[in-house]
Amino acid sequence: MLEIYPAIALNLVIFALLGWLYSLFANKVTHVDSMWSLFFLVAYLTGLCYLNEISNVQLATLVALVIWSLRLSIHLTIRNWAKVEDIRYQHIRANNEPFFKWKSSYIIFLFQALLALLIALPLVSISQQAISYDVFTKIGLALFAVGFLIELLADRQLQTFLKSNKTHAVLNTGLWRYSRHPNYFGECLIWWGFYIIAMPSSSIFILISPILMTILLVKISGADLMESTITERRPGYKAYVNSTSKFIPWPPKN
Repeated sequence: MLEIYPAIALNLVIFALLGWLYSLFANKVTHVDSMWSLFFLVAYLTGLCYLNEISNVQLATLVALVIWSLRLSIHLTIRNWAKVEDIRYQHIRANNEPFFKWKSSYIIFLFQALLALLIALPLVSISQQAISYDVFTKIGLALFAVGFLIELLADRQLQTFLKSNKTHAVLNTGLWRYSRHPNYFGECLIWWGFYIIAMPSSSIFILISPILMTILLVKISGADLMESTITERRPGYKAYVNSTSKFIPWPPKN
């Protein structure tokens, strides 16, 4: 399986640099969010290209990955279309001037490619290993399906809420009544699902993927980053924090 990694890494680097070249034209880097899920599709398809025959497990994983990656990429593209650069990237830009447009090639785009290469470990394993359609596959696909539906529903509820233009209101209905970040929780389930599919014929090393993704979603680029400024913009959010689970859906305290 290791022999496939140079080809996957090369394709991810090429994809990342294409995104960077577009940023020079667009004068913003927000579109890297739309690229994120597609990195994994590039990695998996690269692995499949080296096979003579695709198994049922590999095909099922491909279908799941295509559905997830395209849905998320399109969702983020529509959300960010014709808007100014996301505030996260504005801060990164300000902290890395002068010459950020050149530095962004590795600070933003190649860094994303490196993260994707690590998180894609289960997908690469599935693309190269003879995995039988067993109980692990069924559990993994079921976990993926649950995670995908949670993420999809949470994103739609948030989109509807934001369209109402309630500047200081807090979304605390639907899935958001039970978790402050149900979309991130759904994403987390998706990656644990991919790991379970790959687990029977892979080394313990691929456990890096769901653990790293969970840390990113909870502590680094996900929940904690999102909440670092939201209290200033939405005063009622502090009460929401006190009553609602941060990540794992759970009945509210009141």
